Amino acid sequence: MACGFESRPGHMLYTGKGDDGTTKIIGSEKRFTKGSEITEALGSLDELNSFLGICRTKSGDLSFDLDNEGSFSSTIRSVQENLFIIQAQLAGADKILGEGALKDMEALIEKIENTIPPIKGFSIPGGTELSAFLDTARTLARRTEREVIRAKDKEFIKPEENTLAYLNRLSSLLFALARFANFKEGVEEENPSY
Repeated sequence: MACGFESRPGHMLYTGKGDDGTTKIIGSEKRFTKGSEITEALGSLDELNSFLGICRTKSGDLSFDLDNEGSFSSTIRSVQENLFIIQAQLAGADKILGEGALKDMEALIEKIENTIPPIKGFSIPGGTELSAFLDTARTLARRTEREVIRAKDKEFIKPEENTLAYLNRLSSLLFALARFANFKEGVEEENPSY
């Protein structure tokens, strides 16, 4: 649920309160249109997190082999947990993303960059199925970042500085993972021919 949950006795999956096209967020009695910047931002976070669930299932047991850094699945799961924290924070809950989340992400990006061949230019998304899914997640992460900034600019939300940095860096992580997925499977990147 992107904007919180209003329960009614005997029903857990719907309330009927949003049938008029409005919703509310945690700690606020004010109702917002479901087309507002805040609902777009929260909905984009929800969509990205859901799509990362697909990426995680597609990653199987593919490991990093980078100084015991874990696997694609465990990394994606960690990102999903962090997105829940961000979503809750933006919806008004008392949640803060720790600085360690951003530092861990940056360290992993650097390890991947030091392992795979340098970027020679733009690459055409695809290669392995997992890489293609991660590239799609990258674009969803960029859109999510734009939606959060739009809601911030309209003063619907006041995200923590660390939250904005995390969302900005997330697309870089997903791009690195997409490239790494191809590298691990021995699939060469294709560059556009223009």
